[in-house]
Amino acid sequence: MNELKRLQEAVLDNKKKHGFNTTNVEQEFCYLYGEIAEAYDAYYKQKSSLPEELADAAIFLLGISEILGIDLYEEIIKKMKVNSERVYKFNNNGKPVKE
Repeated sequence: MNELKRLQEAVLDNKKKHGFNTTNVEQEFCYLYGEIAEAYDAYYKQKSSLPEELADAAIFLLGISEILGIDLYEEIIKKMKVNSERVYKFNNNGKPVKE
């Protein structure tokens, strides 16, 4: 078992231990969205809490993955391969876009 999968399981175990939500995925996505917003705010305002806010976002993402039975590590590896093989072209503004 990979370490990320172990973290997913630990996040879900902690949620169960403390009586947090483990079934309402929509609610978890809302919490994740909130954590991302807090991380951006910390980044934008150059707060020292940025690492903690990023960790909170990752914890919610790991929890959602575990609730849904998704091995996030495996999915990241697959997606990184797709991304590395993807061809981009640059638009008129000089920004890369998928072909």
